[in-house]
Amino acid sequence: MIQLLFFLVFAEAFVAFLLMVKIGPLRELVMNGLDQVKMRKGTVLTIAGTMSVILFSNWVNIVKIQNKGAKIGTMTPMDQVLWRTHLLEASLMGFSLYLGFLIDRMHHHLQKLINLRRNGGSKKEIEKLEAEKAQLKENEDKTKEEIKNLQKEISDLTETINKIKLEAKDKDKKIETAEAHVASLQKQSADLLLEYDRLLEDNQTLQAQTKTRHF
Repeated sequence: MIQLLFFLVFAEAFVAFLLMVKIGPLRELVMNGLDQVKMRKGTVLTIAGTMSVILFSNWVNIVKIQNKGAKIGTMTPMDQVLWRTHLLEASLMGFSLYLGFLIDRMHHHLQKLINLRRNGGSKKEIEKLEAEKAQLKENEDKTKEEIKNLQKEISDLTETINKIKLEAKDKDKKIETAEAHVASLQKQSADLLLEYDRLLEDNQTLQAQTKTRHF
């Protein structure tokens, strides 16, 4: 799921980049593609609504884990992994929805700019659109920075998971060693009990023989 969300975010960032920077016919191809996508508005809204529901579900899980940790004083290693995973998924979904909105606004303003240029629009309106375009580019740069932070976070999460796995293996080994030690002690105890019973029986036999001799 996380890999799919990363792919979606990078794909949206790439589309936004192509809308901001004119590279040959690529911008026109992207604009045409977005025109086709907007013709299927119902499908787009359904996907966005589904992602929003999943995003809300992740935030609910995050709050539940935090409340659970608050009750016991701290979060268990497994809860920490789940908390980080839900947080990362929620962040990626949020960025994906934000980039989708950003692309929609960029497409809308570029469409208006193209129509103004075709129809001989006023210079003031064109400058306004250019300013909005610059603002969108600034937002895109901020988004790229956030993506880099998310990449670092997923790297830290992977490192934590590996550390927890190593700790779990070490604990399993200690448990196995302790169980083997307990089994050894139980066997020694059983042998000692048998030896005690044998000595007790020998003692009783000797006492019986001693009494017989006296008589």
